[in-house]
Amino acid sequence: MKATDVLVQCLENEGVEYVFGIPGTEILDLVHSLSKSNIQFILVRHEQGAAFMADLYGRLSKKPGVCLATLGPGATNLLTGISSAQLDHSPVIALVGQVSSEKQHPESHQYLNLTEIYKPATKWSTQIKSAQMIPVTIRKAFRTAMMEKPGAVLLALPENLATEMIAGQPLALSQIPPSLPVQKAIQTAHSIIQDYMKPFILIGNGVIRENAMEELRIFIDALQSPVAHSFMAKGILPKNHPSNYFTFGFSENDKVLAGVAEADLLIVIGFDFVEQLPQKWNGGKNPVIHIDTLPAEINEYYPAEIELTGNIKQILHALNQLKMPPKSWVPQGNLKEKIKTSYQIRDHQGESNRLPLTTENILLMIEKLIPDQSIIISDVGAHKLSIARTYQPKQPDKLIISNGLASMGIALPGAIGAKLACPEDPVICITGDGGALMNFAEIETAKRLGVSFIMIVLNDSVLKLEEMKMEKMFESSEGVSFQNPDFIQLAEGYGIKSGRAHNLRQFEEHLREALLVQSQGEIMLIDVLLPSSP
Repeated sequence: MKATDVLVQCLENEGVEYVFGIPGTEILDLVHSLSKSNIQFILVRHEQGAAFMADLYGRLSKKPGVCLATLGPGATNLLTGISSAQLDHSPVIALVGQVSSEKQHPESHQYLNLTEIYKPATKWSTQIKSAQMIPVTIRKAFRTAMMEKPGAVLLALPENLATEMIAGQPLALSQIPPSLPVQKAIQTAHSIIQDYMKPFILIGNGVIRENAMEELRIFIDALQSPVAHSFMAKGILPKNHPSNYFTFGFSENDKVLAGVAEADLLIVIGFDFVEQLPQKWNGGKNPVIHIDTLPAEINEYYPAEIELTGNIKQILHALNQLKMPPKSWVPQGNLKEKIKTSYQIRDHQGESNRLPLTTENILLMIEKLIPDQSIIISDVGAHKLSIARTYQPKQPDKLIISNGLASMGIALPGAIGAKLACPEDPVICITGDGGALMNFAEIETAKRLGVSFIMIVLNDSVLKLEEMKMEKMFESSEGVSFQNPDFIQLAEGYGIKSGRAHNLRQFEEHLREALLVQSQGEIMLIDVLLPSSP
């Protein structure tokens, strides 16, 4: 059997449904093999879009997303999206073509040492050196991508191996065995919690990856201490839960830190340092109970009293069996209300014709109107910080914020990956005008696939976050403004519905229409004309 046929059989064995990518000469055999399989090859318009689609698909489906590119520029175009998946701990497999083995020693057309280029951006980066090793390599790649903490894997396939005839077949799948700390460590952690009066719980995306939300809620309800979420963990606690102190991890105006500073113990659960290093939120060097899938990265700002390393769901279950002592303390100074006021978290949305058109009011309108199971995907920019502060998802894993690499351009292709992973859930991508045009061509991909979602473009003709930072640093800003095309005409050119909002009332009307349009299997773009910068 041809080597690429065996490779595709291995992908089918791993449960792969989609491969996102762009063909090239060196991978045409692989694309042809895919055409004969049960896997759908999705032609995209740029390899970066393919990687972002695989990232969001992997993150939401809980199995590796797969993207494909040819050698040279195809592979380097994947790199940003693969790096994003790696830092956000999303399982992704990147399959790339490579020149034949004999061409890798002299200088060759389009040849780059891709495995070395990808090493810093992946958990494992390798070239298949023997076609006979394809089944073993594919099994290891998928296992590596899924092992905690999940991440990206690169597999390069030299052109000369693709057509070899081999007798390989897929390896049997096996589950990654869960691990659990010894009971003595669990009991020690319980004793430490008993000894402190003011614990503060900080939760990260690892809780969602490990599906430990219910066990964590039981733990929180028993302990009754304040809780804050990282950007990517939002939605674990309901908005009005008495312990919910919302979000931490901001570079500036991080109101939650007043409560963290008042605490005498931090219980840090499933938090990824890539979201923010401890020196930013534990300046007082409070002692830490570390609960995560991997050992702690110890430093002076993360002094772990005890490490509970392993399956977070089982660790929390074991702690809950010991009956947590209630530590129901409240930070001073009416902190929760100060956070809600500063972050513009409100329980009721006012009349839309009386409120200004701001990102925060747009988010509150979205929160009010959309179904509970809706998936919101944030691009990167000033609006990402507003979303992290203001928007409160009603369920976990329904707000996707790129917070590791934090790459602009992820929202639109990410919406495609999200919709393929969760076809029954409404999907809304929110992007600034800077990020929108980076991968806007993927609207054609979405239209061709027949997926439906809502795209909200916050249009102010400026890179707002950079403008604000430059104004603060230099009292002026340069190199951050631009002119936009007419997004309504762009949408029409791609055959999708659109609407333009000059005020919050118009935005509400268009959002209601867009939710109906999406339920009918169509895409709608809302062009939101925010007030221009002075």
